[in-house]
Amino acid sequence: FEKNSDKANKWYKKYRSIIKDDQQGIDKLIQSVLNYLSRKRYNKTTEKEIKKHLNYFKKHKKFMQYATFSERGWPIGSGVIEAACKSVVKQRMCRSGQRWSIKGGQAILDLRAIAKSNRWDGFWKHFSDVYYTKNAA
Repeated sequence: FEKNSDKANKWYKKYRSIIKDDQQGIDKLIQSVLNYLSRKRYNKTTEKEIKKHLNYFKKHKKFMQYATFSERGWPIGSGVIEAACKSVVKQRMCRSGQRWSIKGGQAILDLRAIAKSNRWDGFWKHFSDVYYTKNAA
């Protein structure tokens, strides 16, 4: 389709919805693109660009199972990750006057991730069990 044409926008909206709501959404999108490639002639530059994007979807489709992720209550956008980076990393690592080695910073971030995900009690029980079992001998 021509960029920003009515046909392009209609196709985009259709497949955006299919990808988000259908278990086989990415496969349907890939099939649609393959159908267009087999039926229509494109100039070499456009065909190369289409194939580049098609290969991206083929290579990354296991990460784009949005219907499954939504059913499981998992986020499908980047907002949750961005907020976690700010909450877990930025607020802890960038305080005034602090300097971290890579090893020390990673240790602090590991503990902060455990605490922020409400898994502290389970971690501490596991750590205590391993530590006391190892040192009891």
